[in-house]
Amino acid sequence: MGKQNFKRKKINLKNEKHIAVVGLGYVGLPLAVLAVDMGYKVTGIDVDQAKLNLIKKGFSPFKDDELEAKIRKLKFELTSDFAKIKNASIIIICVPTPVYENRLPNYEPLKSACTSIAAHLRKGQLVILESTVNPGVCEEIVIPIVEEVSHLAAGEFMLAHVPERINPGDKNWNVSNIPRVVGGYDAKSTQTALTFYRSILSAPLKKMGNLKEAEAVKVVENSFRNVNIAFVNELAQSFSKLGIDVVHVIDGASTKPFAFMPHYPGCGVGGHCIPVDPYYLIDYAKKNGYSHKFLSLACKVNEEMPEYTVDLYRQEIKKLGKNMRGSKAVVLGLSYKSDIDDTRESPSLNIVKLLKKYGVHVKTYDPYVQNGSHIKNLNDAIENVDAVIVATNHKEFLNLEAKELIKNHVGIVIDGRNCLEKEDFIREGVLYRGIGR
Repeated sequence: MGKQNFKRKKINLKNEKHIAVVGLGYVGLPLAVLAVDMGYKVTGIDVDQAKLNLIKKGFSPFKDDELEAKIRKLKFELTSDFAKIKNASIIIICVPTPVYENRLPNYEPLKSACTSIAAHLRKGQLVILESTVNPGVCEEIVIPIVEEVSHLAAGEFMLAHVPERINPGDKNWNVSNIPRVVGGYDAKSTQTALTFYRSILSAPLKKMGNLKEAEAVKVVENSFRNVNIAFVNELAQSFSKLGIDVVHVIDGASTKPFAFMPHYPGCGVGGHCIPVDPYYLIDYAKKNGYSHKFLSLACKVNEEMPEYTVDLYRQEIKKLGKNMRGSKAVVLGLSYKSDIDDTRESPSLNIVKLLKKYGVHVKTYDPYVQNGSHIKNLNDAIENVDAVIVATNHKEFLNLEAKELIKNHVGIVIDGRNCLEKEDFIREGVLYRGIGR
């Protein structure tokens, strides 16, 4: 669906146009800045004082030049004091919803935020949850905590779920123009949330039937992507044994104008959504008597891709007459996607761990993640290594040339994002392996 122009509608709430945003990360900070830009008085609340200090100085805690420019231009209150929510008509929760190492949902940040908010909640305020959760969380976790701490019953305070949709690094789609879905505890909650979002977004809103439906939307979106990526990752492994270039095949299938949506293989999935959200659905369904076999398998396939990528390196290093142990490699890219500094759930980190486990001398370079890089520029990165492993398709890496690798005696390229022109490297005598090519 292409971008559409929707006129923002004036808000008409009984209280002053004052909102509080709890959690100033990848979701909350852009939302707070947008609301300020649209004329709201905004209080941004976060428990991380270092983050608050950074924003107060005009800097974003993550790379986003446009957002940072607005932070320096627009003024809003920044605090760790939850008592400030008393003055707001709407409180929006944007805290992380991660998983534990065993992949079970970690609700602790959400529970903590709900407890802190409820201690200061007034009758008639609207609480909106934007954090991604599985179906049932609003009714089984959020409402009980808020009711117990605030001594207000659901209905005395309003509650809605509007799952966040944000795509870091995307120049076209941003917090202001991505369509959203809205589900509420009751009709009043739903309508009040719809009125607010219509006042700040230039995008359509979809009214859902209830809280559970809204909660299910986000986990379905990212489970869909997880499953389809797993499918092409399986194809990549199969086709590599059949002598078929999977990228060429997907591009060919994409010429069909209906009933096909291209997804591409890679060295793993990352970010806070695709590797995480399916587990919220899997866990909740299991507790309610259903086992998601297909979705669980898809997660497993994607989680094994870093190991598959390292195995490609193992195969190629043998062709040079060397063992993995004692060999040298550089991993290019630590963030989970191109041209951002977000390393959450990044497969690059697993690739580095696996290489070290097998005795490879590893160095890393990411122009956006300097604190995790051993090297400060690409030229130095490709010196004195046997292989280059491209784990993130940053624009800087797309200009990597075979002649430069030959000049530095680099014999192998493992293209974990299929972002390089493989024919150029093969023609120059560099051993090239992509994911399924």
